[in-house]
Amino acid sequence: MKKLLGIILLVLMIGAGAWFYFEQKQQQPPQSEPQPTAEQPIATAHYQCDAGKTIDAQFYEGTTTPPSTPGQPPQPGGSVKVQLSDGRTMTLKQTISADGARYSDGDPQKQGAETFVFWSKGNGALVLENNEQKNYIGCIEVAKDPGGLPGVFESGAQAFSIRYPADYTVDDTYKYQALGTGKDIAGVKFTIASSTAAGTNLSPDTYLSIEEIPQASYCSASLFLDGGSKMSVSTTTIGGTEYSVATTTGAAAGNRYEESVYAISVTNPCIAVRYFIHYGVLANYPTGTVQQFDEAALRAQFDAMRGSLIFQQ
Repeated sequence: MKKLLGIILLVLMIGAGAWFYFEQKQQQPPQSEPQPTAEQPIATAHYQCDAGKTIDAQFYEGTTTPPSTPGQPPQPGGSVKVQLSDGRTMTLKQTISADGARYSDGDPQKQGAETFVFWSKGNGALVLENNEQKNYIGCIEVAKDPGGLPGVFESGAQAFSIRYPADYTVDDTYKYQALGTGKDIAGVKFTIASSTAAGTNLSPDTYLSIEEIPQASYCSASLFLDGGSKMSVSTTTIGGTEYSVATTTGAAAGNRYEESVYAISVTNPCIAVRYFIHYGVLANYPTGTVQQFDEAALRAQFDAMRGSLIFQQ
């Protein structure tokens, strides 16, 4: 009898335990299913266009579809999300293109089906609206700010963009005229802020410029300077870009002039970055009135600007 009562008690205990477990299970909040992460872009780019307009682009990868007809190119499956400075945002599908990456809001095989086309070519972008260039012209990719270079200059005509400090002065009518009559070199000049030179022997006419020689059979820094025997020319590669580099110095009436030219060897027309540094001999100032300017810091700033230069390839 005792054995039977023990068995009955054990069964009751097991039943109570099971009831308690399932009761607690029902009172617990349901576990949420893990949500799939959003598709991440394979690349992003910021473009500056003429008239101050901008485009931000996020590029996505997709599955390429084999051609349905032998001998035809495969259909790309990528897409791009573009955000325009006029407030428009759109996602475009990639289409077949023999040059660059072309994206459209319609079927290019159907007449009138496309109303907006974004075409990424090298470091530039072409935008077509109803098969015409209307609102976004001369679009060039812009480098990210490495720090201290919030300003952006873009030239669709000269096909380049560059970053610069906010307090620099920009002159897009600049011409380098030190080579003599009829040898002017056009470009864009970025002059340092007067506050940079204040209290030092640095002259406020110090600048960095982007210059271009349109008709040159080769691209060399020596084309941009008339230094004679005082000029040194070398070749160097910085950040994957090959430069022809020329330097020269000059002196007159207690002033010193240092010029360094970095010509981008692969460009045609020949594009070069010039550093023009003008300062006075410190000994010529009354004692204690000015300090020696920080040339290393100035050149580092110029180097950062040069490193942000992007030209249309």
